[in-house]
Amino acid sequence: MPDFTAPDGARLHFSDEGEGKPLLALSGLTRNSTDFDYVAPHLDGIRLIRMDYRGRGKSEWSGAETYLIPTEALDALTLLDHLGLERAAILGTSRGGLIAMALAATAKDRLTGVALVDIGPDVAPAGLEAIKGFVGRNPGARTYDEATAMRATLMEGFVGVPETRWAEEVRKHYIETPEGLRINYDPALRDATLRMAEAPPVDLWPFFDAMQGLPLALIRGANSDLLAPETAAEMRRRRPDIIFADVPDRGHVPFLDEPESLAALRQWIDRLP
Repeated sequence: MPDFTAPDGARLHFSDEGEGKPLLALSGLTRNSTDFDYVAPHLDGIRLIRMDYRGRGKSEWSGAETYLIPTEALDALTLLDHLGLERAAILGTSRGGLIAMALAATAKDRLTGVALVDIGPDVAPAGLEAIKGFVGRNPGARTYDEATAMRATLMEGFVGVPETRWAEEVRKHYIETPEGLRINYDPALRDATLRMAEAPPVDLWPFFDAMQGLPLALIRGANSDLLAPETAAEMRRRRPDIIFADVPDRGHVPFLDEPESLAALRQWIDRLP
């Protein structure tokens, strides 16, 4: 599978599939490029590029001091350079959406559009506390089957999700060992996340406003604990042209193969140059 080298020498994994408008998919904080397995079959006319952040998925672990949004944004630009792409659209889920906003503020000429998935300039406190509670920690479940059953009953905000989907999810993000399940990313991501959470808050609205002029979409889980309805409403007020979907029966984050998600993405893709 293909890799590229980041500016600091870290070896990072990516995939590059399909033909059409280039779209760089950036996943959530602790997650990896498999996040987009569900939506990938529906992205007609798209060259789908996925990157595993440093310390996640199949990419090299590089230490807590490097697990920063500016570093990961630079990694994304380095991947575009590696592929010889001057510009690409960004589909950013949670952490990926923050990286997309950072790129809009610092390298807007490299972007053709942005689709944000359940993220905005304000992060709801409840969602942030939830992240602080699990990041970098192994789950209590000992087996894939046990974790699947727990998710099917305990995932707040998600309704009507078949158990087979949760079985897929736990296999994407945990490793089953004789000692129990283990996270499949660098545990040092916890240190980086807690330091970021304890730092003085940064006003991200100018980063959101930097996307002015780019085709923009926002897909929100209707039951999200990370993107409050009030924040989504302000995003829509500032960008009346935003393509918006509030996906019912989904929390943080939608899987992106829901009808509402797909309709928004198709409309957004049509607007991409």
